[in-house]
Amino acid sequence: MYSLLLSFAHSLIAFGHVGSPGVLVQKQAGKYQILVSVVPPDVVPGTANVTVFVESGRVRTIQARPVYFFAGDEGAPVHDELKPLGDNRFEGVVWMMESGSSSVELLLDGPDGKATIVAPVISVPTKMEPMPAGTGLILAALGVLLVILLITTVGASLADGTLKPGQAVPASFRQKRLIGMSIAALLLTVGLTGWRTWWTSWADEYRTEQLYAPLPITSNVESVNNQHRLTIRIDTSHFAESGSKRRKLNFLVPDHGKLMHVFLARTPHLDAFAHLHPDRRTLTDFQSNVPDLPAGQYLVYADIVYRNGFTETLTDTVLIPQRAAPAVSRLPESDPDDSWLVTQPMGVKENAVGLPHLDDDMVLCGIPGASSSLGDGSTMLWTDKPAPVLEVGKPYRLKFAVADAQGKPAALEPYLGMEGHAAIVRSDGTVYIHLHPVGTYSMAAETFLVDRIADTTRRFQYPDPTVFRDSIDRYVADLKQRPESEKNQRLMAGMPAMSHTMKVNNMVEFPYAFPRAGHYRIWVQVKRNGRVLTGVFDTQVKESLL
Repeated sequence: MYSLLLSFAHSLIAFGHVGSPGVLVQKQAGKYQILVSVVPPDVVPGTANVTVFVESGRVRTIQARPVYFFAGDEGAPVHDELKPLGDNRFEGVVWMMESGSSSVELLLDGPDGKATIVAPVISVPTKMEPMPAGTGLILAALGVLLVILLITTVGASLADGTLKPGQAVPASFRQKRLIGMSIAALLLTVGLTGWRTWWTSWADEYRTEQLYAPLPITSNVESVNNQHRLTIRIDTSHFAESGSKRRKLNFLVPDHGKLMHVFLARTPHLDAFAHLHPDRRTLTDFQSNVPDLPAGQYLVYADIVYRNGFTETLTDTVLIPQRAAPAVSRLPESDPDDSWLVTQPMGVKENAVGLPHLDDDMVLCGIPGASSSLGDGSTMLWTDKPAPVLEVGKPYRLKFAVADAQGKPAALEPYLGMEGHAAIVRSDGTVYIHLHPVGTYSMAAETFLVDRIADTTRRFQYPDPTVFRDSIDRYVADLKQRPESEKNQRLMAGMPAMSHTMKVNNMVEFPYAFPRAGHYRIWVQVKRNGRVLTGVFDTQVKESLL
């Protein structure tokens, strides 16, 4: 069941997220605080829709242009000005002419100065648009008419067209006309057949080599000393088939210090969750020890980032078996930043059996809110939930606060170089997103794209793959051994300026727009007193009434 759902989710988009197209970027640049929404095209070349919400600062104009990773700043087009629509909102489109890792560069200008924002974008063709049946019939009829007109024109030019006005058409000219029309029909048949062959070949090439193809993986959990070990193997058997299936696996780069972020969620009730960071064992194999999760079928979402800023979420399902007996000897912890949670299943309304929903158990300052008990006795509050039911496509700021057992604000510590992380999964698994306070994109991808814009070379050249991979493995291994404070300092130093620090250090927020109606579970992860804590919230999303 869930394997089929994940296969369906691939068609919805599986790069950097699943079933959640578009990018949200929450940034402060100079005196400007803005929220940027970029929705890439389904077909490349195509136009990406760009919307900028100016939350603070006086902006007069905003210009946008696409910057492709391999072409860089030198190969980027000129900026186009976005249209102001009132309420400090600007909209426009940019043409995405190349597939792959790209960015949209925004230039802000106004009384508060100039500023530049870079929004990472993955621009790849994800579907082939079928021609509407009515349009096809009209074009076919016009094509037949043109062919008939061309054939009759050739016949007339060889016969009737050579006569003087009023002169009778000899019988021999009628034969000449038929011969000319027959030759024209033959040549047109050959030409149209060749054109059809070319078009079919081009369409097949687009489908097999240009259309985005998710990178397949196989996941397996085996028992070692009655401890469970997860192995994720990237399937490279189709690498030789086409360009869309090839990946430069030697050029994976760490995001927040990890080469792979894996999220597990038990189906069907999403009542068990884990955020793991497997170690790379070989070019294609990643391994992690599994925490004390209950047995069952789990959705697998594995996030990876490439050197060119391209991000992917690899999806699968895996069965975690029941432990036969207490562990003989516990396996060493794979990663100190691994975390997990076993909680209640998604709720059910009395009048909607089988449909999970959000139980609003409190009201904060007159606004509907929800709370979640954390593992250290503190409580996480969803402080600004605007309504019990949210709307599709509307950008929200999902804001959460942590209070200790006495109800006082509980200070948070950096977790993987940021104030917090969140994962959102639709009840059927077809939507997944890994969120950060800065938005729905990878910080590592942003770093490489910003550096590429600053680079003056016309084309990017990859370094030696073996040397690059070894250097990344050494960096990740060394970072894992560092003290927590030093590790966070190094992670934050390697990221572009985030400028998203909350005014109160017990709060964290994430920008997100739910892509589809349905029921969602949200896991919010923060760190306190050296311990990763996970809060869990459910919400319902419906189509917008507007």
